[in-house]
Amino acid sequence: MPLNHQHQMTVLKDILSNHQTDCCGTVSECEQIERLVKSLMGNEQVGMHVKNVLPSIYDYGQAGKYSPNLDSHISSHQQQLSEWIDQLT
Repeated sequence: MPLNHQHQMTVLKDILSNHQTDCCGTVSECEQIERLVKSLMGNEQVGMHVKNVLPSIYDYGQAGKYSPNLDSHISSHQQQLSEWIDQLT
């Protein structure tokens, strides 16, 4: 069963929150961030205030996926993670 956009938002916030709290993550999580953002961008039920922040989150996930040191990538984005989590609420 596919997730509706509210569930997708919850999963996205959970991953970002875990990255912020743990300062570590996996390539699979970065790939999941990309998939969630793509889906949310194409959903008409998602508000513009959310859609405005999604490209930055997508870039974060993509850069993390290819980062030679993912934990360092996550640590360097702590401020953005906090802002994104607040904006997705």
